[in-house]
Amino acid sequence: MSATAIALDRRVAPSSVKKPDLRVLLVEDDSADCDLILRELGKGEFQIVSDVVRTPEEFRQRVKSKCPDVILSDYNLGSWKGTEALEILREEGLDIPLILVSGVLGDVTAVECIKLGVSDYVLKDRLARLPAAVRSALEEQKLRRERQQAQRDLAHKVEELARSNRDLEQFAYVASHDLQEPLRMVAAYTQLLAERYGGRLDENAEKYIAYAVEGALRMQALIQDLLAFSRLGRNGLGPDCVDCNAAVAEALQNLQAAIEESGAVVNRGDLPAVHANQTQLVQLFQNLIGNAIKFRTEQAPVITVSGEKRDGMAAFTVVDNGIGIAPEHLELIFVIFQRLHTREEYAGNGVGLAICKKIVEHHAGRIWAESHVGAGTTFRFTLPVTSLEQREVQS
Repeated sequence: MSATAIALDRRVAPSSVKKPDLRVLLVEDDSADCDLILRELGKGEFQIVSDVVRTPEEFRQRVKSKCPDVILSDYNLGSWKGTEALEILREEGLDIPLILVSGVLGDVTAVECIKLGVSDYVLKDRLARLPAAVRSALEEQKLRRERQQAQRDLAHKVEELARSNRDLEQFAYVASHDLQEPLRMVAAYTQLLAERYGGRLDENAEKYIAYAVEGALRMQALIQDLLAFSRLGRNGLGPDCVDCNAAVAEALQNLQAAIEESGAVVNRGDLPAVHANQTQLVQLFQNLIGNAIKFRTEQAPVITVSGEKRDGMAAFTVVDNGIGIAPEHLELIFVIFQRLHTREEYAGNGVGLAICKKIVEHHAGRIWAESHVGAGTTFRFTLPVTSLEQREVQS
């Protein structure tokens, strides 16, 4: 091939590349302006396929029958305005970029049009900017659709997660409930065996029976705790405005025996009301104060409960002078059945704080702990002071 042929081939090659089609709907009552607009668009990267309409009726019919990629509309169309096309698009449920192409459009009017949903505006004496405006509007539409799809995917995954959590809670409830009866039989008969044959068997046999009784009773306690954990939110009672002072008073009444036995002193400030489930709120305070009494030093427990409203939420603290928690364990303590001490040191199955976490998060709050070994512990948590509907309106 000669050098001249190669040069000629290079010149014609770009024109052989097919441009992508762009379906354009012009809303324009001046045919000369239509020609100018289409000629300027043809200089861009698209192969233009166009239709022209002049009235609202024609516009509605055309967007329904031949959905365009972009709409270019004059602002003043005599009997109607180009922005009225936006309302038609919304009525038809269509997401199509609309660019105003007008001879005169003041800054104030342009801003109002953008607020109404117009993608952009181009003055007719500056049509060179039109291809870039169309490209930008199409890119914005693509990003908007990707964002909407991501939101739909997220909502779907949230629903799947919620359904999975419901299934897990139902399984835990059914399993723990159904296990109670056969386990009660095991515990009852091993205890009966120990009572009837105690002293008549050798030392090893009695030790084995004691192990069986202890294991059965401990399993009963675990299942009861699991059942209590899975029952949270199943009492059918919705949240309401709750006086936290009354909730703490009820929790202290339930803990009266432990308070008297330990010599605990519980100080309480004036607490804000919250939007929560009354029964669960009592359980929350009871578990936190009970924990402070249980994990005490040789000194009598001193516990302070305080709260205040902050940024639309009620922020609470429960402070004690107990044994404290190592910083590396501050997340672990909220995991169900996780224990930091042996049963010989402290009774329990490691469910109380998991229940606290579930209650707080069920009410759209947050709970955490601050502590060091030997320096006491501060539990902090937040709860809403208004209903979900009120918070959505406020936001």
